[in-house]
Amino acid sequence: MTLQQLRYVIEIANCGSMSEAAKRLFISQPSLSNAIKELESELGITIFERTNRGISLSIEGMEFLGYARQMIEQADFIENRYSGKQHSQNRFAVSTQHYAFAVDAFVRLMKQSELTDYSFHLRETQTYEIVDDVRTLRSDVGILYISERNSKVLNKLFSDGSLKFTPLFNTHPHVFIRAGHPLAGRKSIALEDISSYPFISFEQGDNNSLHFAEEMVIAARIDKSIKVNDRATLSNLLAGTDGYTIGTGLLASELEGNSLITIPVENGEMFTVGWITHKERKPSPIASAYIDLLNDLVSRHFFSINHFLL
Repeated sequence: MTLQQLRYVIEIANCGSMSEAAKRLFISQPSLSNAIKELESELGITIFERTNRGISLSIEGMEFLGYARQMIEQADFIENRYSGKQHSQNRFAVSTQHYAFAVDAFVRLMKQSELTDYSFHLRETQTYEIVDDVRTLRSDVGILYISERNSKVLNKLFSDGSLKFTPLFNTHPHVFIRAGHPLAGRKSIALEDISSYPFISFEQGDNNSLHFAEEMVIAARIDKSIKVNDRATLSNLLAGTDGYTIGTGLLASELEGNSLITIPVENGEMFTVGWITHKERKPSPIASAYIDLLNDLVSRHFFSINHFLL
């Protein structure tokens, strides 16, 4: 298996056509086809399924494509960093659950940076992808939570991936609803009291288990369920319906105009929000500055304001 073969797979997947990919790669279609067949034979898998209507990724191919993209990204990073150039671009990447305080710290990092050039990446993504991004060095820092429910599974992933989890703050779960919600006047909410309302949660893809759920508590019975992929969609649904979600109790500043409120969950267990880094990778000055900003935001805002970040 070569990096060139991986680049071929990525280009074919992007084009959805062997002939179009061959044009873009400036090679003949037979040569490209043979290279893919040799790769499939070597690995013992079928990456592309071939029919009279063209080609498409197989299930194995979809998984392989994800790894191929990570390998090429890392290879390009190594080449750019160690290609003998006198100056290399400053790179920093964060993978996080859908927390606005992580975005806020990222914005502050950009504002205080005096770098003349850089490549920054901010990924609000699924829980398993956060762990995998840091494990494969795609991201420098990952932000997520652990609890009694998911700690065994996540700590095993941390250990296998040589990752270190550092606590940022502890919190009890809160229900997020609009100010005009029928349950808005309560000081606390039991899960059984809200279970009949639409539960809005983040999609976790192929790893859609309770261990990877971003919502800190899930009601025992859910009559109505809505899955979303991004924080803006979730916020709009909360503001415009009687739906609810469950999170840290930190309400995003951009949501204030939507009049959302948070109410503690009755008898909710303690959750720990924190960040992960790779044990074998010393944090760069940029990563260290970002972590300092996270800690500063939490220390200055977590206990002192009534508007919280989701």
